[in-house]
Amino acid sequence: MLKNYLKTAWRNLIKNKAYTIINIGGLALGMAVTLIIGLWMEDELTYNSYFSNREEIAQIYQSENFNGTIGTGPAIPRPLEKALREEYGDNFKHIVMSSWSTSQYLEYMETSISRDGNFMQSEAPDMLDLNILKGEKDGLRDINSIMLNQSTAHALFGNEDPIGKIITVNSESPMTVTAVYEDIPVNNSFKHLSYIVPWDKYVASMEWVKNSEDNWGNNSFQMFVQIAENTTMSSISAAIKDVKKESGEDIAEFDPQLFLFPMEEWYLRGNFENGKQVGGRIKYVWLFGIIGVFVLLLACINFMNLSTARSEKRAKEVGVRKSIGSQRGQLISQFLSESFLVVMLAFLIAVFIVLISLDGFNDLSRKGIEFPWSSFNFWGISLIFVLLTALLAGSYPALYLSSFKPVRVLKGTFKAGKYASMPRKILVVLQFTVSVAFIIGTVIVMQQINFAKNRPVGYDKEGLIQIPTFSEDFTGKYDLMRSEFLASGAAIEMSSSSSPTTRVWSNRNGFDWEGKPEGFQEDLAWTDVSPEYAKSLNLKIIKGRDFSREFASDSAAILINETAMKYMGLTNPIGILLKDNAPTDPDPPVKIIGVVEDMVAQSPYEPVKQAVYAFNREEYTNFYNLRLNPKQSTSQNLAIVERVFNQHFPGLPFQFQFIDEEYGKKFAAEERVGRLSGIFTALAILISCLGLFGLTSFVAEQRTKEIGVRKVLGATVFNVWNMLSKDFLKLVIISCFIAVPIAYYVMNGWLQEYPYRVILKWWIFALAMIGAMMVTVVTVSFQAIRAAKSNPIKSLRTE
Repeated sequence: MLKNYLKTAWRNLIKNKAYTIINIGGLALGMAVTLIIGLWMEDELTYNSYFSNREEIAQIYQSENFNGTIGTGPAIPRPLEKALREEYGDNFKHIVMSSWSTSQYLEYMETSISRDGNFMQSEAPDMLDLNILKGEKDGLRDINSIMLNQSTAHALFGNEDPIGKIITVNSESPMTVTAVYEDIPVNNSFKHLSYIVPWDKYVASMEWVKNSEDNWGNNSFQMFVQIAENTTMSSISAAIKDVKKESGEDIAEFDPQLFLFPMEEWYLRGNFENGKQVGGRIKYVWLFGIIGVFVLLLACINFMNLSTARSEKRAKEVGVRKSIGSQRGQLISQFLSESFLVVMLAFLIAVFIVLISLDGFNDLSRKGIEFPWSSFNFWGISLIFVLLTALLAGSYPALYLSSFKPVRVLKGTFKAGKYASMPRKILVVLQFTVSVAFIIGTVIVMQQINFAKNRPVGYDKEGLIQIPTFSEDFTGKYDLMRSEFLASGAAIEMSSSSSPTTRVWSNRNGFDWEGKPEGFQEDLAWTDVSPEYAKSLNLKIIKGRDFSREFASDSAAILINETAMKYMGLTNPIGILLKDNAPTDPDPPVKIIGVVEDMVAQSPYEPVKQAVYAFNREEYTNFYNLRLNPKQSTSQNLAIVERVFNQHFPGLPFQFQFIDEEYGKKFAAEERVGRLSGIFTALAILISCLGLFGLTSFVAEQRTKEIGVRKVLGATVFNVWNMLSKDFLKLVIISCFIAVPIAYYVMNGWLQEYPYRVILKWWIFALAMIGAMMVTVVTVSFQAIRAAKSNPIKSLRTE
């Protein structure tokens, strides 16, 4: 029986080629979008799945209150480790202190490379359950050992056995390679962990780290933990909540509260607002999941509309089948079999579309998704997906067509009825409601990105590069290198800084100044800079003066930004002293000598943070900032800069970043969302137009004789076009008026997440409505004009 159903279905598909192409093509596009989104969602939802202990791993986070605003993050003080080990050690299987990921120069013989990695305590490889390819898992037991991932080991040693080899880190520390571990896949939080160096080496080589052993106010470290068996994240969080507050240090005013943030939530739910977890990338997972469902729904609507539109052509077939004894259940099975065949063919085409577009999608989404050929789960879910789609797409046509009365059909008195087209009209309205909402959403996303991109950043990004200076080779050479770079003609100014231009690496508090409000809890973004910093970035001095090498006293001077001046309550800040109120070993007071224009160094979607630029002390130089010569080409400047660099640092790889590119990376996530939304919106519109095209062709076919009569009686092409187009245009207009308030509500809610955001304007919605109507007119016009231009003699002979 099933074989006969499928044979009949195949004959119907072959007989109506145009209908088949539109139906299968639309479904294939919809299914391809859904498959790609499904693979993307699976990759997002399985982030950090590489780590076998992920359900037990967490990072210690803390929340602190600054003047009524609670900030939450992973930065913790070093003494916390001792407190947790001594008082709560039974709750943890592993406690691992860690530095932040930093780029280091790794050198072996004539090879020198730069890689990102961490200083971590010896339990890290076991906690992360790294796959050790060579060497030992406890490879961090010696202070001068280093563990490398496979790609870093290959870059340094080629095919040589790396175990036992000596490499130099930052031209300073000889380290013995004790293990090589498998590269951590890209969809994991530790994907950049190219090397691991013992934590004890970090303490021994960095004086400030050593001095922070008992300093509860220095939140400059990370801590990862694996909880013990028979415990829970929530119970441990409750137990350790007030450990920092009870330390005896004068930090209770900030109300610090500790908690465990599970690894499973790092990636998707990492946003906190005023101390509360408020989601994160999970919103994009749901967004694209909803888009996938709706795009598939649009394709299914096409199938339903086209199937029911052809009802009169299938009416006699239904009448004959019923008259010879077919039951309604058998007819439903027949039409569902046709639906299954169409969906199955569409699925095969969709798989092909996914295969040829996956590389481009990976480039666009910054993913490494592979088609899961060998995944039993994927094929099982795909089968369910095909069956559900076939049922969704075919159920209404099957029920509708099988309900025809055989007597009326065979007598030739069957008419679809006055309201028979109403369900199709409702479905068309639904299709274009979704499409118009997608258009509006995409336009607003791109508007928000461009709004933030065009925000004044307070400095000149063009022609500015930064060179990382983490190696000991750079120590004490700033003045020399500045002279060399300027003399080369490739740079017109140069400075150094402790933080990159587009980020803030250090935040400080614990200062007093004249006029400071009682109980005020300051939080200052702190960057140590050379005297030429403002000149190299073209920062504008709006009060006071810039640093000057002519004044010896400037070694104890600072610049602040406009926001800091307002934040500190200063109307005339020049000459005000900032005094470090640390209980032990406080820094000398520093004097404000100038105020610079606000500079966007963190998120371009957030207000500028209060910032201090302190006269640079040599040990805090992490970057050279070069303003390239605008009178020469960029390539020429870079070639000269590289030559000068190699003359003084022949053993180090020349690395640099364009500041405008680094700043542009801040928009990467939103831009990817915008591009993907744009692509999916275009496909949704295309699918809707395919259905509209098919419906128009059937309407024109059904009214062939009427069109012929009208033309004989003098109707013009415009009259016929207007007759066929106006009904569809009315439906799209209705869709627009439904879509606009829905889109406004959703996108206005989305924009509330950004303090610095675009204002929704009426023309965005008007443009989307006009665009949808124009697309409708173009789609309908092709068939309408074709029908209007047909020979009326042939039209009148059709019956």
